[in-house]
Amino acid sequence: MRLVVTGRDGQVAASLLEAGQGNAGLEVVAIGRPELDLTRPQTVIDAIAVAKPDIVVSAAAYTAVDQAEDEPDLAFAVNATGAGKVAEAAARLGVPVIHLSTDYVFDGSAPGAYVETDATAPLGVYGASKLAGEQAVAAANPRHLILRTAWVYSPFGRNFVKTMLRLAADRDEISVVADQWGNPTCALDIADAILHAAAMLRRDNSFTAFGIYHLAGTDETNWSDFARHILDTSRVFGGPWARVRDIATMDYPTKARRPANSRLSSAKFASTFGWNAPDWRRSADKVVRRLVVGETKQALTA
Repeated sequence: MRLVVTGRDGQVAASLLEAGQGNAGLEVVAIGRPELDLTRPQTVIDAIAVAKPDIVVSAAAYTAVDQAEDEPDLAFAVNATGAGKVAEAAARLGVPVIHLSTDYVFDGSAPGAYVETDATAPLGVYGASKLAGEQAVAAANPRHLILRTAWVYSPFGRNFVKTMLRLAADRDEISVVADQWGNPTCALDIADAILHAAAMLRRDNSFTAFGIYHLAGTDETNWSDFARHILDTSRVFGGPWARVRDIATMDYPTKARRPANSRLSSAKFASTFGWNAPDWRRSADKVVRRLVVGETKQALTA
């Protein structure tokens, strides 16, 4: 199976590339700028055609949540128009597309975990652009899986886990928001789930359960308790540690509003594909150990 993923440097793309190493029968090819530029639609069509995928994973995105408030045109060009072109390119080749979306399509006001049929109501430009991207993908390619995920971290790129370890190396106390809840989700697990779903799509030519799915780590927490777990685990492995002080969202103002509730139910994905994410603590432990034991301190800022 030849899996073509958009974006070379993203957490999911990097995780898929790693998963493909030494995996017989699987070839993962990542394509990005300048060959594929989501703001230049024709490059998308051409680059994906040249890559000759069996399945396309649409992972490249504009992810600067606060900056998007000042760059709405760019956010929509990448996350909506660009994502639609990726799905169109896959459709022209007669192959499915697996598109990554986000919890930010919701406003966070629900009392429990969101399911796929809950009403969307993004709070800012980023969420609105990703919701428009879901709609563009669905319109361009009927053979689509749209995977909404949340609180993504990994050994790659910039993310919350690496930020906590970096800050703990320089200070004794870190203030972290305690009134936003969600499911920490490891990109390594997302990659595993994508490969599991892709394999089913390749095996089952009669697969019809295309549509939107939620895909997030098992169990929930808030940002401050997530930070505590990261740093307590780091200390076990001889890495940096700091105290975590709970603060409210109002004490940490940002240009874009964040959902207070980002919890996602992954029951539909588990039922359809027979795959469940590990408990978020287990996955976080593996990533922290890898960062603390297996990489230099300088790598935490990469």
